[in-house]
Amino acid sequence: MSKTIRIGTRDSELALWQANIVQQQLENLGHKTELVPVKSTGDLVLDKPLYELGITGIFTRTLDIAMLNHDIDIAVHSLKDVPTVLPKGIVQAAVLKRGNVNDTLVFKNNEEFLGAKDAVIATGSLRRRAQWLNRFPTHTIVDLRGNVNSRLQKLEDNNEWNGAIFAAAGIGRIGIRPEEAINLDWMIPAPAQGAIMITALEEDQFSLEACAALNHEETEICTGIEREFLNRLEGGCTAPIGALAYIKNEEVNFKGVLLSEDGSKRIDVTRVKKLGEHKDLARFCADFVIEHGGKRLMDKIKQSGKKTNVFSTKSFTEGQRLLFHENVVADSSDFIKISLNRIHSRLVKNDIQNVIITSKNAVEALTTNFSPNELQFKNIYCVGRRTKRLVEKKIGQVKHTEKNAQKLAEYLVDYIEGTEVTYFCSDIRLDALPTILEDNHIKVNEVEAYQTKFDGFKVADSIEGVMFYSPSTVDSFVQNNQSEVIAFCIGETTAKEARKHFEDVRVAKVPTVESVIELVNQHYI
Repeated sequence: MSKTIRIGTRDSELALWQANIVQQQLENLGHKTELVPVKSTGDLVLDKPLYELGITGIFTRTLDIAMLNHDIDIAVHSLKDVPTVLPKGIVQAAVLKRGNVNDTLVFKNNEEFLGAKDAVIATGSLRRRAQWLNRFPTHTIVDLRGNVNSRLQKLEDNNEWNGAIFAAAGIGRIGIRPEEAINLDWMIPAPAQGAIMITALEEDQFSLEACAALNHEETEICTGIEREFLNRLEGGCTAPIGALAYIKNEEVNFKGVLLSEDGSKRIDVTRVKKLGEHKDLARFCADFVIEHGGKRLMDKIKQSGKKTNVFSTKSFTEGQRLLFHENVVADSSDFIKISLNRIHSRLVKNDIQNVIITSKNAVEALTTNFSPNELQFKNIYCVGRRTKRLVEKKIGQVKHTEKNAQKLAEYLVDYIEGTEVTYFCSDIRLDALPTILEDNHIKVNEVEAYQTKFDGFKVADSIEGVMFYSPSTVDSFVQNNQSEVIAFCIGETTAKEARKHFEDVRVAKVPTVESVIELVNQHYI
């Protein structure tokens, strides 16, 4: 037990309380520990993009990245905040014994407003909002966000509010539950509400074995069922979904609910299975909800009337779409279309000494035209980590890579073997690389591997920010749109082009789509 287990946590009072509980329990078992509060993902760099790792949770991604960077050994989360699918390489190490599962109403003065036609209740949760309106359809719901302490203060300061809804476990654990509070037994909680989860790297057997002693099996079973129900309904933060499982008399009891956002429509499901025979419980209940109108309700929720405020000039994957903050309503389309060219075999002859590849499109063009055996280049030089990975997977070893074309050209001026390169590029390409090389007496044989076609269109007037990933995406966008938007750019080369058209240009710290998304989130939080 000589290793010190570094416990990662967010730095809020509740998060630190939960991390301290884990720390105490591990130290009681004889382990050495250290608390590591983690603030922001902005300066963290990964070798893989977030979407490839499956990092999605707005409240958990900071700790996920810190763990994958080996800055922490384990992370402590409120389980209800953890996405139902964990990032690659990260696993559930333990679930502690569950606390109070209920939602709690904190009110001012008295409870008489519960019987009144008009009342104002504060909550930032779609699930709580929908269930409250289902029970009290004439009441008004106002948005309430922030940590537990700040939300309680907002309730205290606002004279027009009658009450606000909190997780009982959250306000109870840090000892700030007001006397004017009642548990809402009729409100079905969020899946896994009241439970604390520990994650660790799948490869870290020491931490996994240490945390296994903290695991509470009954809580693990019940929260697992609730989270599977949520996953099968494709919920998360986008839909009002509640779920609660508990074990009594060797039976697993389950109740779940899906509602419309205004609470006017509600689909409930309940089921009891013997402990040990509960494997299909979540699937059965989710299918029941879907078959009884849940699919139609989910589709309507996804198409709710929020206006799009951010547009991406490159289509998102589903994983990338999940990374956005709830204040961001993002749409995307490929403003650049690629057409691969036929490349003559004499242009890839085996005696080519130096080859430059600056994009994945060029890799695709080469591997579409030729087999790996025909692409036996001596020295391959690349721009970008992703291009490098693709080249080494499909063509061969990369001798050197840089983050942009200009830096690669500057490197080659000093270190190239010979005085000639073959550059597989697009019909639209930046002049920096060939210009720098030719100015330094290095011959550049350009091979047009693919064509880049502008495919932009006029975006909605509600768009406030646009995400750009290359100078070509900027050029495609401005052909059909005005420049009164914020330009969120993947790198300095793209930003240089954007500054010709936009006043407000912001550059991501890391040249990945996920880093541009992080830049957008920072603006809208």
